[in-house]
Amino acid sequence: MRYGVLAPSLRRSGILVGAALWLALPGRGPMGAAIAASLPSSPQIDAAASSTDRAQGLSVESPVEPLAEPLAEPPSSYEISPPPPRREPLPPQRFLEGQEADYRVGALQQDYTGSLWVGSWQGLARINPNTGIVQARVTLPDTVISAMSQDRVGRIWVGTYSGLSRVDPRSNEITAQNFFLPSNRILSLLTDNRGFLWVGTDRGLAMISPDRGLLMTTLRDLPGVSANALALDGDGQLWVGTLDGVVRINTGSAYPTIRNSEVPGDVVQALTVGPQGRLWAGTPDGVFVFDARSGELIRAVTQLRGRNVTALAFDTTTSLWVGTQDGLLKLNPYNGAIIGQVPGLPSGYVLSLSPDTGNKLWVGTRRGLAWVSTFTGEARSHGEFVSLDE
Repeated sequence: MRYGVLAPSLRRSGILVGAALWLALPGRGPMGAAIAASLPSSPQIDAAASSTDRAQGLSVESPVEPLAEPLAEPPSSYEISPPPPRREPLPPQRFLEGQEADYRVGALQQDYTGSLWVGSWQGLARINPNTGIVQARVTLPDTVISAMSQDRVGRIWVGTYSGLSRVDPRSNEITAQNFFLPSNRILSLLTDNRGFLWVGTDRGLAMISPDRGLLMTTLRDLPGVSANALALDGDGQLWVGTLDGVVRINTGSAYPTIRNSEVPGDVVQALTVGPQGRLWAGTPDGVFVFDARSGELIRAVTQLRGRNVTALAFDTTTSLWVGTQDGLLKLNPYNGAIIGQVPGLPSGYVLSLSPDTGNKLWVGTRRGLAWVSTFTGEARSHGEFVSLDE
């Protein structure tokens, strides 16, 4: 089986490094056959080796004659002691004694088939959002998942705190990885209108070719440094929420064109574009609305002033769902009125949202996954992705 590791092309001392590294298990080869021929033989081993060598096109010699008498064992001056008792391997650092498993769900992504991908600190899974049944689990090099995005052909890109992976939903296998980013601590992912993947890290922004997995361009000197959140406006331009306000990036040149650092709360933790084309930003001090063409601050949502906003998403009814550090709220975006707060979540600390998925609103929290009924407005926890203490 082949395993691909895709990396960008780098030049060092005239040597081309990267592009694509492919590892394959080698065959035994002639040297292996020679070594095997020098070892004591048995009919079973010789038969297996002969069939393997014929399959590889190697010449097969007659088996070595066995010794007439077995060699006597050398005298021993000590008694053979029994093997030590079996020990279980050490657990991962976050599961050490005295620490409970971390069930936070940092990313949710609906795919073209209607399935919901759940990225948690327990790993990656795909579920049927209508029934909640787990359809598949995917093993990643790092289980701490912070961001996800689907590319134009349906592949799922997964950002963790140690790099970027591409998952083929047909086989549920990793088909590409990239660790040559401004930082491997990934905070946000977004696929633009041209099909390129934008990767937000804690040290800048990068653009990836989704087909080859190669790094196309890097913006290390991003104003505000950290790309916490990403959103596309109506013109197809990229907005980035940073540690110091919002920045608009030209997706063609990867060059910053607009910046607004006069944002209450400074750190932009969530971004989304509303039905009127305006940019909505969540900060530790509330929700703020910007003109997506000029970057000018239009207004603040008075009802949310002082609330630590961590997630934002509009549904098909144009209602705005606002995830905060202490609860999930439903907001009327036209007058800023709070319609209600959702009870029954595993935790009040909301990290991710996926509205209109399986006729539900799916919510990732700090202590697990839940879904909200569009009829009753009440939440129920998903038993496979929630702390047992809840």
